[in-house]
Amino acid sequence: MAEKKTLTVKVLNMAGEEVGSAKLKSSVFGVEVNEQVMFDAVVVDQANQRQATAKTKKRAEVSGGGKKPFRQKGTGRARAGSTRSPVWVGGGTVWGPDGRQSYKLSQNKKEHQLALKSALTLKVSDSQLRVIDKIACKGKKTADYVKFLNAVKAEGKVLVVVDELDENIVYSARNVAWAHTVTWDNVSVLDLLHVDTLVASQDALKKIEEALD
Repeated sequence: MAEKKTLTVKVLNMAGEEVGSAKLKSSVFGVEVNEQVMFDAVVVDQANQRQATAKTKKRAEVSGGGKKPFRQKGTGRARAGSTRSPVWVGGGTVWGPDGRQSYKLSQNKKEHQLALKSALTLKVSDSQLRVIDKIACKGKKTADYVKFLNAVKAEGKVLVVVDELDENIVYSARNVAWAHTVTWDNVSVLDLLHVDTLVASQDALKKIEEALD
């Protein structure tokens, strides 16, 4: 079997200094971009985030309507048995949502993996990937986290990917509105396409490679 090609990227520390280089597998970070599977993955992600809380009242659930509004014959009007009929203003709804509807969609595993690879490839080809040797916070300070992101030139909306979340990272990152921090196994295609810069630790990238290659 032919040896898989690798891509070389520079590695920074949290101060923004170059401390070495890392090799990324082209089978994950250098694939032919498939826009269709990425589109499908985004549709699935957005659909699965929908909450099925919308609900309308059926005829039996609307209050009132116990009394016949007018006599059956002799008025010249169409007969009516209740003001809660769907044809009346204020009546029940016929085909409205009942609160039990599901918007869940799915994508098969191979297509989802290809979508992730395509999105990661876009970040590399557009020079939007920042590889950090190790992402760790000494304390719970938002200012230090923002300083780190500025040091590595993470511009616009940022996705930070770590191999594991500890308490210091959670508390330091939670108030940075323009940066979303996740573990390597919670990266979605929607997240990748939504941000301008991807910041990831070396360990996180290795785990992503192992999962997708």
